[in-house]
Amino acid sequence: MSRDLQIGAATAEDLVWSHELRHRVYAQELGQHTPRPEGRLSDALDGDNVYLVAARGPVRIGFVSLTPPWLGRYGLDKYLTRDELPLLSEQGLFEVRILTVEPRLRGTAAAPLLMYAALRWISSRGGRAVVAMGRTELLDMYRAVGLRPVGRTVRSGAVTFEVLTGEVARLTQRATTRYRTVLERFGSEVDWQLDMDWAPGPDGCEHGGASFTAVGTDFRTLHRRHEVVAADVLDAWFPPAPGAAAALAEDPAWSARTSPPTGAEGLLSEVATARALPVDTIVAGAGSSDLIFRAFGRWLTPQSRVLLLDPGYGEYAHVTERVIGCRVDRFRLHRKEGWRIDFARLASVVGAGRYDLVVVVNPNNPTGRHAPAAELRTLIAAAPAGTRWWIDEAYLGYVDLAESLAPLAAVDPRVVVCTSLSKMYALSGVRAAFLVAEPATAALLRRWTPPWAVSLPAQLAAVAALRDPAHYRACWLRTHTLRRQLAADLARIAGTAVVEEGVANFLTITLPYDGPSAARVVRECRRHDVYLRDLSPLSPQYEGRTVRVAVRDTAENARIVAAYGAALEALRPGSLAWRSAESPIGVTADHAR
Repeated sequence: MSRDLQIGAATAEDLVWSHELRHRVYAQELGQHTPRPEGRLSDALDGDNVYLVAARGPVRIGFVSLTPPWLGRYGLDKYLTRDELPLLSEQGLFEVRILTVEPRLRGTAAAPLLMYAALRWISSRGGRAVVAMGRTELLDMYRAVGLRPVGRTVRSGAVTFEVLTGEVARLTQRATTRYRTVLERFGSEVDWQLDMDWAPGPDGCEHGGASFTAVGTDFRTLHRRHEVVAADVLDAWFPPAPGAAAALAEDPAWSARTSPPTGAEGLLSEVATARALPVDTIVAGAGSSDLIFRAFGRWLTPQSRVLLLDPGYGEYAHVTERVIGCRVDRFRLHRKEGWRIDFARLASVVGAGRYDLVVVVNPNNPTGRHAPAAELRTLIAAAPAGTRWWIDEAYLGYVDLAESLAPLAAVDPRVVVCTSLSKMYALSGVRAAFLVAEPATAALLRRWTPPWAVSLPAQLAAVAALRDPAHYRACWLRTHTLRRQLAADLARIAGTAVVEEGVANFLTITLPYDGPSAARVVRECRRHDVYLRDLSPLSPQYEGRTVRVAVRDTAENARIVAAYGAALEALRPGSLAWRSAESPIGVTADHAR
């Protein structure tokens, strides 16, 4: 196969051709629909669906249509009610429709490539499951890629369809393992014109941090750190406290070669002093991810039920769903409600859900919203006794450390509070964090903690940082000023995009429905060495059009604003970048809520 096979988003001309092809196949060839005099076939979803097209040069080969959940309706609604097919009411469900290839070209790889493109598009928009109607005579093909029948058959004209479904994570894993060799070959042969990478990340967890790729993960071009604006991760824009910097610089050769205190005893003591907590309630870790993997791996099994806020930090979904295999539900936060928690609704869900674990990131990443400690305490007090609460306070310093639930966690066996020293204390590189739990829970986790879990440089820096609260209070206050100015500067050039601040060291930009996708804007900004975060993979709530921007210092914030403005200009309708970008078809202004 030559590289002239393109997979891309449909243009207006492609849609005209797709209507004609649909008529030839589904009306004339298969008899699903009555032939029409105009020779075209379309339906009510065509103005809203996303179409992906396979072509070889000017010759169009085939297409597939996608219905995202934010439309609030599916093609299957014409055939089955939500009571008959409850699957249609599930969160994060995308419908794959009308996979069609020109009759004379059906022997090519177009159909499987379009199916793979649909899967990647759905995954890049936070999709968790797919639903489709597959012709019964092609059922083996659909089973081969991992789709399974749900036990519902649909008859349309002379054609019979099976309703099929599959989880996006499992479909992706199947594609990248069972068909790895084929995908590697196609990856070098196909002209991939979509706005997501050809292949998923190695572990399937979407993190920020692409900016370090630009610096150089082999560490041979570290001078690039002065050229790249790393606003895709939430590392602090400010330096660590002077004492922490001095601790790292004083005798690096000694700290590099010397084994640290085995159980980070000095760090535990300093945390206890700084936060007025009993030392036996504290467990140290090499960053919050270390503590998440360690604790969840001890507490949870594939039979455990977990509730996550959506949108929310992706590490929790990765660990619970993909690593452990728990049964995970999501409590949806809504843009129209300012992404704030509806505590009455959450209390009802938790009360009825028999959850083993509920995770609350507070302030929330990526929404930037803070839930008052008093309301969380009331919520937890009313929850079932068997439900454990994990409260992630990685960004709480930007609000007020007095809002911490750590004192509650120290006495209530149902509550654990995790605090990273990375983001708030400018120590992301050394990896230090701690959790607070009642003594018995903390003792169990310490028993499963390997010796020397926190490096000596990390222990030295963390202790010094905790001894200088005044330095960090000033930095957190300055962050609010920088964030407000960055938001104002972005809003002035954002057009109809919406800039939302939140309370921590980041903000979000939500692009208009008729504008470029978040992925295109992020990619265009990288041309200027400015790295932002496309939030689409975290949640379908972001509809593929929300970008997160970390607050940097004044000079780097100015570069962010300039790069964002240049990206909008490059991607405006009619520009060269716009013509090569994802078509706005399927994301029209008609979707305004």
